[in-house]
Amino acid sequence: MITPLKANTFISFILLLVLLLLSGEAFSQRRRGRTVPPGTERADTFNIEGVQRGDTLQNDTVQLQPAKKKQPLDAPVIYEATDSIVFTQGGVANLYGDGKVNYQKIELAAAVITMNMDSSTVYAYGVEDTLGKVTGKPVFKDGDTPYETNTIRYNFKSKKGLISNVVSQQGEGYVTGNNAKKGMNDELYMKSGRYTTCDNHDHPHFYMQMTYAKVRPKKNVVTGPAYLVIEDVPLPLAVPFFFFPFSSSYSSGFIMPSYMDDSARGFGLTDGGYYFAISDKMDLKLRGDIFTKGSWALNAETNYNVRYKFSGLFQASYQITKTGDKGLEDYAVAKDFKVVWSHRQDPKANPNTSFSASVNFSSSSYERTNIGNMYNSQAMTQNTKTSSVSYSRNFPDQKLSIAATGNIAQNMKDSSIAVTLPDLTITLSTIFPFKRKQAAGDEKWYEKISVRYSGRLSNSITTKDNLLFKSNLIKDWKNGMKHEIPISATFTLFKYFNLTPSVNYTERWYTRKVMKDWDPNAGTSGTGAEVNTDTIYGFHRVYDYSASLGLNTKIYGMYKPLFMKKKEIQIRHVITPSVSISASPDFGSSGFGYYDTYLKPNADGTQDTVTYSPYAGQMFGVPGQGRSGNISFQISNNLEMKYKDKNDSIRKVSLIDELGASISYNTAAQVRPWSNLTVNLRLKLSKSYTFSMSSVFATYAYDFDKNGNVITSNRTEWSYGRFGRFQGYGNSFSYTLNNDTWKKWKAFFTGEKKDGEDAKNSQSDADSEDDETDDTGTDSAPTKRKKEKAAVDDDGYQVFKMPWSINLSTGFNITEDTSKPINRNSMRYPYKFSLNALNINGNVKISNKWAVSFNSGYDFNAKKIVQTSFNITRDLHCFSMSASLSPFGTWKYYSFVIRANASILQDLKYDKKSQTQTNIKWY
Repeated sequence: MITPLKANTFISFILLLVLLLLSGEAFSQRRRGRTVPPGTERADTFNIEGVQRGDTLQNDTVQLQPAKKKQPLDAPVIYEATDSIVFTQGGVANLYGDGKVNYQKIELAAAVITMNMDSSTVYAYGVEDTLGKVTGKPVFKDGDTPYETNTIRYNFKSKKGLISNVVSQQGEGYVTGNNAKKGMNDELYMKSGRYTTCDNHDHPHFYMQMTYAKVRPKKNVVTGPAYLVIEDVPLPLAVPFFFFPFSSSYSSGFIMPSYMDDSARGFGLTDGGYYFAISDKMDLKLRGDIFTKGSWALNAETNYNVRYKFSGLFQASYQITKTGDKGLEDYAVAKDFKVVWSHRQDPKANPNTSFSASVNFSSSSYERTNIGNMYNSQAMTQNTKTSSVSYSRNFPDQKLSIAATGNIAQNMKDSSIAVTLPDLTITLSTIFPFKRKQAAGDEKWYEKISVRYSGRLSNSITTKDNLLFKSNLIKDWKNGMKHEIPISATFTLFKYFNLTPSVNYTERWYTRKVMKDWDPNAGTSGTGAEVNTDTIYGFHRVYDYSASLGLNTKIYGMYKPLFMKKKEIQIRHVITPSVSISASPDFGSSGFGYYDTYLKPNADGTQDTVTYSPYAGQMFGVPGQGRSGNISFQISNNLEMKYKDKNDSIRKVSLIDELGASISYNTAAQVRPWSNLTVNLRLKLSKSYTFSMSSVFATYAYDFDKNGNVITSNRTEWSYGRFGRFQGYGNSFSYTLNNDTWKKWKAFFTGEKKDGEDAKNSQSDADSEDDETDDTGTDSAPTKRKKEKAAVDDDGYQVFKMPWSINLSTGFNITEDTSKPINRNSMRYPYKFSLNALNINGNVKISNKWAVSFNSGYDFNAKKIVQTSFNITRDLHCFSMSASLSPFGTWKYYSFVIRANASILQDLKYDKKSQTQTNIKWY
């Protein structure tokens, strides 16, 4: 029991202890720099600087240093978590469940984040589930550079940190390291790091093992000694250091050459040079080849692109090829060049103006001597090249349009070239000159009269390519201008007939005419020949005109087949007959001056009068001789069928798309007034294929002259009771076979629609597309690989798919075989059938990673296999393998290449090719 005295003593002791504790807390608060409540400060407490007031130490020579104030952060720290946030003593915050911390441009996300408020540091890591899999690994992002790590410790103030198992995507590759230090300028310092372009960066198929490395994000990687590792096997391929530049934009740099061994040119380096990143709108690539026997080549290529205006490519090449040994007979020097220009104007740039170019011009031997075509069968077998440049301008208010083109056609086989420069066309659209601007009442007949105009100026030449620039513009080039003015109108007669009268006027302007005569001493054997005696230069006007009157109508017929009356089937027959009459004077009369004559002496002393035109061979020809009065007959038929299928849907099928015939009769002709009969047939066999045929049947029969030679007589085939003589037919076609061909054929013959399996596959394809992720960031960022879901059938088994396609193309000709004797009873020559070369090309995708393609054929005339090539490709994830083989044809070769897919590692490859043979005889 406590006595009152003892109790008072005990209470006094407790109060003294509380006061001492309060005094210590005030002192502690002063030392910590915290704010002390007003009125609690005493004379014996420490001030903010830590010096006691009134103390003798205040005047001592040794004074206490002021406590350092903590520097605040430059911006607030924003943090959140999906599970919970726990604050502990000492200013520590623990974020659980998808924690996120943002500070300025710094972002950190992880399963668990520990943040110290006082030291401004964070520590983040993932969590391990019951299966031992770590989830929620930290993803740290400073600006635009993300890092995937196992753990990270980072200081917001110093911007430095320690990172374990860092993964950083740089350009087309990934930089990984077990332990790395992050500097304040976002650089990484690591030891025993890896660089790989394989997107499976946790266990890459290949990588460069780096001893020491410094990574500057989006700039470069600089390392010490490094060696190559493939499938975890270190290879004896090492470098003392390497430097990988990274850039989100184009940058200039060297282009590494490739080694080449050629039997005629020797050893060489090809496609080496320098790339100039001039600007975002234009670049320049300079490349060259050089060989030990003196051959060399230069190539300049530039791409340009001005957004919303135009884009294109321009390439110029020059090469000197030396084959054989100098001083021997087989020594030859070839100088070749090539110009390629592709230009496209954006349609939105100017709706009324367009300019385009597609130029592929080279000397005839360029493709044969270019070292890059030695393993390209298609380039080596190319016989023709075409180039064109076009410009057009429309004037809508004036209904006028101008178009100018320049065309070049090259025959690489015989070095011939045809150039048309320029080819200018001026067109005035249809106008009605007599139509009233403010019409009142019915339309007058003269208001239906329409007028059009078209003018063409052309300048062309056909020569050898080595003589093109030596030609004379006046003497060697053909030039002229042509004007055409058609005037027509359309009237309706008796509601069902269309009457169309028209008048056509054509005028030609030429710059020369050539006079001719007979020279008895000319010719190869001195028996005489026609020669040019004089060329008269100047302005020469040649015109003609004609008038025509056309009448046409349409006849419709609907009927049901007798044997299908119970079924809902209807057939519609449309017949379109037309008759036209045209007339023109004799422009061969002397009054027009378009024709002239000379005398040709015969061996018996007589002379023949030969008529010729001084304007023959000109650009737009010359009007014909003789008066013309043609009556043309034409008829066209169309047959269609409509029926209801089993789903009560109306289907329309074209039985005969067109079956027509035409023939004409010249009332002014003295002999053989009938023309040949022309028959046209067009059948729509499917939605993708239409069969077209056009054949000519001769009207006049064969006969024998007094010498027993076969000639065309003046008597028609009809007079003998025979139909017109078949002149022959030719056609070419192609067809593609693939996985869906059999289904399409079945659906075509049975009329069935596609089943639900196709829809299921389509949905599977759509799901696959949804799984595809595409990095649309910088140009140098790699594209994510597509992940496909395996399609399954109704039983749950994986659907076996092997996409394949085979394209077949050929042609045939049916002609009279005049080399054999004629049948005297039928007066017919036998017909011969000839096939064009059969070309076969196709591809097979054995699996998602294997693909095979081939190109072959058979030449029926030469009776041999054409140039054949096989190509096999294999996707090795971050590498690709390709093999080419040409066992048949003029050029036989093989090629095997394994290379890295990343463009930055384009020189990391193994290339094995057969020795090229460039000294073979091509033609």
